[in-house]
Amino acid sequence: MLFSITAAFNTVTDISPDMLAGLGIRGLILDIDNTLADHNDPQPADGVIEWIERMKENGIRMIIVSNNFYLRVKLFSELVGIDYVRESKKPFQKGYKLAAMKLGLPKRALAAVGDQIFTDVLGANIFKIKMLYTMPTGRNNRLMRIRKAIEAPFIPKKIYCSGGLTTIDHHLLDAITYKEN
Repeated sequence: MLFSITAAFNTVTDISPDMLAGLGIRGLILDIDNTLADHNDPQPADGVIEWIERMKENGIRMIIVSNNFYLRVKLFSELVGIDYVRESKKPFQKGYKLAAMKLGLPKRALAAVGDQIFTDVLGANIFKIKMLYTMPTGRNNRLMRIRKAIEAPFIPKKIYCSGGLTTIDHHLLDAITYKEN
């Protein structure tokens, strides 16, 4: 399926090393905008720096793959201490292939992490890796409301939290799913 989601989370910081280990994931391909930071915000979202450090301490390799322009991706990547692939042309495979090569991991050990159905989710499925969906961070502006309306049929209806699987009101689009592979 082109829009398959392995696990879904309210925020990227809800992803735990134990959960990744359970899924056999040793490397993450991360999106920036609305995943690690608000759209075009030069600063990571609350808790992201600590989350990245926790992942590194647990041996999780990470790389940023973004459709954004060079300076945005370079500066953000330097700030959080993670390598990057810029102008990746998601959902096409170019950025994912380069990221997998840089991480030195097989596809079965990789997962993409992002908030957009038609770039992150579709790209992960085209490249045939696991997909960890996160609800978008940031402001609910007009463009975000339009995007949410278009993506609504594909947004999962449950969210995986540290306490387990929780059903959330789908109309609020705070809903996601967790499924064992």
